[in-house]
Amino acid sequence: MEYLKYIIFVLVILLILSRMLPTKGVRQISTSELKKELANKNKQFIDVRTPGEFKANNIRGFKNIPLHQLAQKANELSKEKEVIVICQSGMRSDKASKLLKKLGFKDITNVKGGMSAWS
Repeated sequence: MEYLKYIIFVLVILLILSRMLPTKGVRQISTSELKKELANKNKQFIDVRTPGEFKANNIRGFKNIPLHQLAQKANELSKEKEVIVICQSGMRSDKASKLLKKLGFKDITNVKGGMSAWS
């Protein structure tokens, strides 16, 4: 019975760690790297913040699709083009990246630090 406690403990730790690690197959870029990508018309730029956050401050070229609507609106995106995702801090965009991966998107990039790191 004692070993069962250890097994459960290890599984919980592994679950927590897996949530903290970047999604496998999702590229991570900084905001300075994003600046170089913005001119590329073959990429899709998605901001997953709320409409209020987006209206207050956004980057030209980004389309606002709030995270809670992404699953329903993913069909508006092309699976053939890279999707670059941003939010306020990088947390919601990481969740969005995982969701897009599950929906069959292959080329996904998350902006580390999000709008908080944008200058």
